[in-house]
Amino acid sequence: MTKDKTIFIKNIYYMLSYAFQVLRNSNYDSLASEPFDHAQDLFAAILAKGLGRQVKQGLYLEYTGKEEDLTVMRGKLDVAGTIRNRIQRKQDLACEFDELSENNLYNRILKTTLHYLVRDEGVDVERKRALMKILVFFDRVDLVDPSEIAWSRLQYLRNNGSYELLINICYFVLDGMVQTTDKGDYRLMTFSDDHMAQLYERFILEYYHCHHAYLTEVKAGQVKWDLSGEEEPSMVRFLPRMQTDVFLRMGEKILIIDAKYYSKTMQIRYDKRSLHSTNLYQIYTYVKNQDKERTGNVAGLILYAKTNEALTPDCLFDIGGNRIGAKTLDLNVDFREIAGQLDQIVEDFLISS
Repeated sequence: MTKDKTIFIKNIYYMLSYAFQVLRNSNYDSLASEPFDHAQDLFAAILAKGLGRQVKQGLYLEYTGKEEDLTVMRGKLDVAGTIRNRIQRKQDLACEFDELSENNLYNRILKTTLHYLVRDEGVDVERKRALMKILVFFDRVDLVDPSEIAWSRLQYLRNNGSYELLINICYFVLDGMVQTTDKGDYRLMTFSDDHMAQLYERFILEYYHCHHAYLTEVKAGQVKWDLSGEEEPSMVRFLPRMQTDVFLRMGEKILIIDAKYYSKTMQIRYDKRSLHSTNLYQIYTYVKNQDKERTGNVAGLILYAKTNEALTPDCLFDIGGNRIGAKTLDLNVDFREIAGQLDQIVEDFLISS
């Protein structure tokens, strides 16, 4: 994280617990009371807990292709390989077959993450010992180059659903914190703002899912363009998709929230501070296209993560009959205060207004 934005490490845990609700079960309860000075120490603690349970259940297995010379037929015969064996006066059959193996990409990611965490100075010594004990169960699993992992292609089904939280923690470490040194080695850096931004968006949405389920709608929904003509479908596809971070509805009232995690919440031009123009144009576009009937029941809010800047936005405007504004969410306070800030937004925009 940058020097302009600080956040309690414990609050990262709470944000993760909403983004990945499995963290809130009894297996992880003790983490809520533990002190963490570094994000990587928190991630190490989560992995130690989660993988301790996973190895007892058994590591995820996938079918992988193997080629081997055998005395009996298995799978598919490799004709060319078998002929080569005969030329070399070997009686073995060259076979190609699939075999369940723990040496798959998911386990390689886990082992690679543990490999870096046990070498990081920000991880507590006792937690390193716990990770080292778990690494024994990955003895037959290879390491993977972090830069070659196609994270977007990973899928979670019933047989590997317990891996989703663990692999996402690995993503925060390997994609966000592992950087290449001049010597070509890897080392852990601070938790990046880009990855914190993703967590911030998901946390806000899941918080409202959990604590404001009485709302008519809580989702990350799309806003359709308010088109008045008979446009050709082939032309409409060129319009950008309007994907909201948080879409809340209470009866006829709607609040669209655009969550932003920046090092600087205000832009400065000619010594004048103002809201980021692209952010304001974006939320304005969402609101106006959602409020097709021009009722004024649709409001928009840019919700910035609070920085250490002396001046941060807290403003609300009536723009063309719709309330549009910007606020900051202070993440560097006790989590109960964070929850209070989020609850107050619902009160102000959807209940009391």
